[in-house]
Amino acid sequence: MKTLSLTRIIVALLVTAAVFVLARCGSDAKKAEVAVTSAEGNKMMSETKSSVSEVERGHYIVTTALCNDCHSPKIMTREGPVADSSRLLSGHPADSKIPAMKNIGPQGWISCSPDLTAWLGPWGLSFTANLTPDSTTGLGAWNTEMFMKAMRTGKHMGVETGRTIVPPMPWNYIGQMTDEDLRAVFVYLLSLKPIVNKVPANLSPPEMAKM
Repeated sequence: MKTLSLTRIIVALLVTAAVFVLARCGSDAKKAEVAVTSAEGNKMMSETKSSVSEVERGHYIVTTALCNDCHSPKIMTREGPVADSSRLLSGHPADSKIPAMKNIGPQGWISCSPDLTAWLGPWGLSFTANLTPDSTTGLGAWNTEMFMKAMRTGKHMGVETGRTIVPPMPWNYIGQMTDEDLRAVFVYLLSLKPIVNKVPANLSPPEMAKM
């Protein structure tokens, strides 16, 4: 009888120990799951903050680099032309009549439209591009690498055989920005409201002569 009682006690102790171990393992697994979830959450928050930071950085650069001066249609006010906030960085308005501008003097001086979205010079007549992320008339089909190459090479979409980016676009200066700054500018431009605006093709001097 004593042996039976001792056996029962041992069995009871083993069962208790097993239950404790299983409970502990379950607790540790739960803690590990929480830790993983927390790590993933922190990573997502970090990536989100990084993205927001790039947008803010890009906005700062675009603003201080005066990109809106040429790439945004204007509203005339008592203080002069002001960028139209509903069409920021959408380029020369497609529905605007091509301004009747002439080169001034034999030196080939430069002239521009009142809203600064069309420019005439020795290179011909150029129109400021749509920088919003519209997929057909803006930068929606571009990627970061294309944008950076365009700013570094002066070639449309960064393609070697692409058309030359003509004045007054100062790509040779913008291209001296760091990779981080150029990337931030592009991220900001992609954050804008897409605006459908098919900017006219630039005209070379021979094409201008036919007008």
